[in-house]
Amino acid sequence: MSQYADFYRQSIEQRDSFWSEQAQLVDWKTPPTQVCDYGNPPFAKWFVGGTTNLCHNAVDRHLASRAGQTALIAISTETETERAYSFAELHIEVQRMAASLLAMGVKKGDRVLIYMPMIAEAAFAMLACVRIGALHSVVFGGFAAGSLASRIEDAEPVAVVSADAGSRGGKVVPYKPLLDEAIALSKHKPQAVLMVNRGLAPMHLQPGRDHDWAALRAQHINAVVPCEWVESTHPSYTLYTSGTTGKPKGVQRDTGGYTVALAASMKHIFDAEAGQTFFATSDIGWVVGHSYIVYGPLIAGMATIMYEGLPTRPDAGVWWSIVEKYKVTHMFSAPTAVRVLKKQDPAYLSKYDVRSLKALWLAGEPLDEPTAQWISSALQVPIIDNYWQTETGWPILTLANGVEQQSTRFGSPGKAMYGYDVKLIDESTGEELTGANQKGVVAIEGPLPPGCMQTVWRDDARFVNTYWKSIPGRLIYSTFDWGIRDADGYHFILGRTDDVINVAGHRLGTREIEESIASHPNIAEVAVVGVADSLKGQVAMAFAVAKDATGLTDDAARLTLEGEVMKQVDKQLGAVARPSRVYFVTVLPKTRSGKLLRRALQAVAERRDPGDLTTMEDPAALQQVKDLVG
Repeated sequence: MSQYADFYRQSIEQRDSFWSEQAQLVDWKTPPTQVCDYGNPPFAKWFVGGTTNLCHNAVDRHLASRAGQTALIAISTETETERAYSFAELHIEVQRMAASLLAMGVKKGDRVLIYMPMIAEAAFAMLACVRIGALHSVVFGGFAAGSLASRIEDAEPVAVVSADAGSRGGKVVPYKPLLDEAIALSKHKPQAVLMVNRGLAPMHLQPGRDHDWAALRAQHINAVVPCEWVESTHPSYTLYTSGTTGKPKGVQRDTGGYTVALAASMKHIFDAEAGQTFFATSDIGWVVGHSYIVYGPLIAGMATIMYEGLPTRPDAGVWWSIVEKYKVTHMFSAPTAVRVLKKQDPAYLSKYDVRSLKALWLAGEPLDEPTAQWISSALQVPIIDNYWQTETGWPILTLANGVEQQSTRFGSPGKAMYGYDVKLIDESTGEELTGANQKGVVAIEGPLPPGCMQTVWRDDARFVNTYWKSIPGRLIYSTFDWGIRDADGYHFILGRTDDVINVAGHRLGTREIEESIASHPNIAEVAVVGVADSLKGQVAMAFAVAKDATGLTDDAARLTLEGEVMKQVDKQLGAVARPSRVYFVTVLPKTRSGKLLRRALQAVAERRDPGDLTTMEDPAALQQVKDLVG
């Protein structure tokens, strides 16, 4: 079967036989007796009766044929260190970490919270947890104490693995004081804390609770910790969705379904082979880091790169130097990072040999056409957008080039991936929209395919009510994103369903206005929000970063550029979509994972309290906005 359309159709119409075939890509201790149990919608159980282990599939099974091959490459431009681990060395380190966790009282089914920078020990900790059947809950390093405390309270970890500090842009971020404060704030108290001392910040160990990793590792130098074979449906981890308010929402993932989904995605989506090198520039605190830094590439027998640092330090060529040095074949990043590089000297892109790259995959934020075209011509490789969520664990929309080579369409993340029965739904009637270029809510008919969330941790009702009951009259999973699908099956994401501006009765997606503004030759980046207006209900307000800000300190120059942008929106979308104002800033407020803080922008524009900003990268970005809007 060479054509993707046939491959996709089989995955939907012959679901069980399709996924039974994909299950052959991983090792099972006990083969599954049932492919999918969907007797209690919307809860799906995948590969029922099967037993497996995620760490075995990522590490142990490769020892027979590629023990000496590089598995993990940890690079830090913050500490100027690089270390590569073979599969055999990774196997040894993971067992030492697993033995240390067991010595601290961690058992199968227990939770271990990991609060770490991007260092090798973070990957050891994740793999060690799933090796012994414990659930890891990774929290992005440097999260403020309050956010960390709420996650400790919800996950109720027996142990925490952390480090003295992380570093970003040359600035040390001490973790231990934040962790101590978070534990003090939390009603739940972990019984043990394992600390990795990098020598970056003072680290006071609390007697009886805190353990030094170097000392424990030395005690378990020859540790042999066999994999704990767990039921396919046994949870592998929980991951809290970023930007949650109130009680955090823990996405709970299974073991067997996730292992199969990742193995299949490496083959069918990434067209990957053992011995190649994968470089995802994300962080293990986010879902991309789980799926495509730690687990996916290792399951596929690839080398994977963990990078601590910025894309611009020591200079804007650092990523491409890594591609050249390690012959990176697959690179996965975010449009936000590419936009940052777009503002740098283009000479850095031609300085290094990047011919090993097969493609660059981008996800996390909508990829605008000008950015996609710029990086495509600069690298001379396919730029493949993809769209998915923390909840799904792997792409919903992209191109499955391992099945059939397909051309990208700028502005589109691609086609529905196998296993995802993607539909566009009219939000008011619940009817499916089957025509080309009709705008609807992107939804997925149950069951969600393997690898997607099982439920919200300890809150089945929240899982059902949040994701499955937002569309009237239907039990269907909502992504909460607007989309359209063209006649060839390519989807275009138009923004969140709650990022819709109602201007005098006209419903406008912020993404559509952003796309229009971004196509102006002097706009590098833009965010559009709806702001309350006494006359029209809401108006669009834009905040833009200019490619060339020379002269924009002058009022007349700013007004000229603002006028040009407004005329462009008028021409492309009509006067109804014209922003009330276009403000020019040097940087947009973003989370550390690169997501635009649109909610905070909207709040400041409406002179409201922006709320919890613990995930914000640069507080000065929002201050600029406050100064502009008064």
